[in-house]
Amino acid sequence: QAQLNESGGGLVQPGGSLRLSCAASGRTDSSWIMAWFRQAPGKEREFVAARYWWGGSPLYADSVKGRFTISRDNAMNTVYLQMTSLEPADTAVYYCAASRRGLTTNQNGYDYWGQGTQVTVSS
Repeated sequence: QAQLNESGGGLVQPGGSLRLSCAASGRTDSSWIMAWFRQAPGKEREFVAARYWWGGSPLYADSVKGRFTISRDNAMNTVYLQMTSLEPADTAVYYCAASRRGLTTNQNGYDYWGQGTQVTVSS
């Protein structure tokens, strides 16, 4: 069992930056896959980024490549999503997710979810 707790959301102007955090607790280890998804109002939840806890090449959605970076801090047992050059289209509730089944962009491949944190990009 793993527990995930997101933080760091808020209101930011277009072109601004924000860093989301996902604190993991419970039975997590380096073999786990950590991911970020987001859901905008009236839309389905979509994949944003994912990586193995131990490292390797991360996956990114085309819409965020070059702007978002997923990283982790082993000592803090925390995964981050650094977001730059934010656009109004990035407005959504952002969710952290975890799995041991394999690196995937499919939300059905993730077993554990956080409660979400709101990101609003607006002037």
